[in-house]
Amino acid sequence: MSQPTIFVVEDEASFVEALQIGLSREGFHVEVATDGVEALERFPTVDPDLVLLDVMLPRASGIDVCRQIRSTSAVPIIMVTAKSSEIDTVVGLEVGADDYVTKPYRIRELVARIRAQLRRSSMDVTGEIERPAVPSSEIRVGDVALDPEEHRVSVDDREISLPLKEFEVLHLLLANAGRVLTRETLIDRVWGSDYVGDTKTLDVHIKRLRSKIEDDPAAPSRIVTIRGLGYKYERAPTASVP
Repeated sequence: MSQPTIFVVEDEASFVEALQIGLSREGFHVEVATDGVEALERFPTVDPDLVLLDVMLPRASGIDVCRQIRSTSAVPIIMVTAKSSEIDTVVGLEVGADDYVTKPYRIRELVARIRAQLRRSSMDVTGEIERPAVPSSEIRVGDVALDPEEHRVSVDDREISLPLKEFEVLHLLLANAGRVLTRETLIDRVWGSDYVGDTKTLDVHIKRLRSKIEDDPAAPSRIVTIRGLGYKYERAPTASVP
């Protein structure tokens, strides 16, 4: 089997060197770009199995690079940020990143995340990944409707656009309306049982969903938090805690 190719897009020489050594030792082939424009120019030729993409890059930001790659490719993308602020995480996930890590990171944890994304990507292609056991026809709860076959969501007959992971989270919540889904269940069913990333990723997706389907995202009545457990989609929306 050929070595998986990791496309490292990073402008800090010290990180590039450490990644080349560490990832090569783990059996990966590493290609490097040091700015956003170079990354976009080389991406089709490199044809990587995964992109490790820094947020802060010269010439074109990691966010812009992620958006451009995602418009033409479903390759797994892990964003790297020197900041732990929520805005970087939200924007990165919103434009299509699959996961994120914060500098400084441990190479062992990074490799585990890379392998998890590669396994999930492989299962998506072969059709082996477990999908929510829900009907394939349209699901409607109140004024929110989701069609899994056409990847469409509407709120009060107004169609909204959702990235894949947000769509999958909402799909699972709607299919189990009225039931509490634990954080572990949601992460396992949407990101896979081998996901090793920060559970904050789920919270970010929930927050983004609320901003799009709730009348008042600060006081959600559809997707409610069940403290200490997880989340529930209310069959008959009532005011709840954010």
